[in-house]
Amino acid sequence: MTRLLDPLFRTEAMCEIFADRGRLQGMLDFEAALARAEARLGVIPKSAAPAIAAQCRAELFDIEALAHASASAGNAAIPVVKALTALVGKKNKRAAGYVHWGATSQDAMDTGLVLQLRAAFDLIDTDLARLAAALARLAKKHKYTPMAGRTWMQQALPVTFGLKAASALSAVERHRARLCELRARALVIQFGGAAGTLASLGERGPAVAGALAAELKLGDPGIAWHAQRDRVAEVATTLGLLVGTLGKVAQDVALMMQTEVGEAFEPVAPGRGGSSTMPHKRNPVGCAVVLAAAVKVPALVCVMLAAMVQEHERGLGGWHAEWETLPELCMLAAGALEQTVRMMEGLQIDTARMRQNLDATHGLSMAEAVSAALAPKLGREAAHGLGEEACQRAVEQNKPLRDVLAKDARVGNLLSAADIDRLLDPANYLGAAEQLVDRVLASRTRAKK
Repeated sequence: MTRLLDPLFRTEAMCEIFADRGRLQGMLDFEAALARAEARLGVIPKSAAPAIAAQCRAELFDIEALAHASASAGNAAIPVVKALTALVGKKNKRAAGYVHWGATSQDAMDTGLVLQLRAAFDLIDTDLARLAAALARLAKKHKYTPMAGRTWMQQALPVTFGLKAASALSAVERHRARLCELRARALVIQFGGAAGTLASLGERGPAVAGALAAELKLGDPGIAWHAQRDRVAEVATTLGLLVGTLGKVAQDVALMMQTEVGEAFEPVAPGRGGSSTMPHKRNPVGCAVVLAAAVKVPALVCVMLAAMVQEHERGLGGWHAEWETLPELCMLAAGALEQTVRMMEGLQIDTARMRQNLDATHGLSMAEAVSAALAPKLGREAAHGLGEEACQRAVEQNKPLRDVLAKDARVGNLLSAADIDRLLDPANYLGAAEQLVDRVLASRTRAKK
């Protein structure tokens, strides 16, 4: 990992969770909890648990040596258990014989990962709450702020910026719900022993599993999931969906920041968004980071999905493919989320420019309103054709649509000048935008109760 770029694409807190020390401590927390659970049930001597737990501290281990040993062993848990046993043996030789009792390497690594994921979920949930709050403020403040709605990158009908913010808020709230639901399925121990039967613990295996889950405050899945990887794959897909939404928000902001549009801007900060050569530039740097994550994350999600196809009771290669992929997903998602939070909390809106852009077509974007008013009298197709013809003439003659309509006898026979003025006012053709914003905000309020 390149430290020069870490602050740009990742957060320090998430990097700390998935750093080598964090991965090691997760496995050691598993070993300490296992010893305590087995001692409580009388599976190992009670005196062994504190002796083992006392050595389960990452700072006591040589991570560089463990890394080299992992290359030979095939996974990190084998040298960790060996080193832990040696540390315990220096203090209590008898207790050293009960390190990792009844477990297998994947139990330690997967449960350690789950502990890391729990911490990661907490960070993501906190930032999602901040993002939702920022979007709610924007939706409420700009509920009546008209702007051009755009489809296929062209002006379509008027919308409000509040509606745009509410749309993003609705998606963010769904991600918060997914994360909440995901916790119950993903935050569970892994404990099955060599082949998932807990054979070395005899009939005590399920009881040890339950006690271990209680020690770690994780769920007990009831059966090992060594080769059933839907849990971690669901984490990946959930993060993929989240980053996709963040990418959509960033894309819209970047487009609104274009010089020719100028409707919204990332917050200003010293040294942010400048150019190495052009003093006038205000680049959408936050958007760039989020969009970069949106490009990278789908491929990582694909890796996690492909890794689900594993052999028999313990996979060969698929499990290994997850080790770097899922942490990278978490770090990229956290970085993109932090950038989006900052962006939305400090987003600068130019309402005058929004209105100016809305008026840039000289009424063309309101043609549907005119056709809709004529349809009951002319029929839908005839009214649409008349509106389309009027728009073509307005473009060809470089005239406002109002002038063209005013001179069209077919329109004049059905609509007064006041009617035309009313129909061409964007504020009168916002549909249920206000009501829709209120629904999203009300739904959010109900969810909090």
